[in-house]
Amino acid sequence: QVQLVESGGGLVQPGESLRLSCAASGHTFSDLALNWYRQAPGTGREFVAAIGRRGDSTLYADSVKGRFTISRENAKNTVYLQMDDLKTDDTGIYYCNAAGAWGPGTQVTVSS
Repeated sequence: QVQLVESGGGLVQPGESLRLSCAASGHTFSDLALNWYRQAPGTGREFVAAIGRRGDSTLYADSVKGRFTISRENAKNTVYLQMDDLKTDDTGIYYCNAAGAWGPGTQVTVSS
């Protein structure tokens, strides 16, 4: 079973950047397609971005397109989410997902 652990969250001001990381174990990393989701207070979990097994295909939610970049480093069993030009609406808990497994999440707060 895949185990996932996110890191890199924090408190930033609007317009600033953060890079989230998700370390995976328990499965051959290069066989995994990986996703990022987020959950804002009082709302359901929503899709943010996805990346294919080889990293050559990506998909983004319209709300983050052009601001967020998903990437992976198979040698380090890690997937990243580079978040630029952050907005207050980006506030929430960010989760990594793969093969039906979820990490515990990392909090991102965007506030002036």
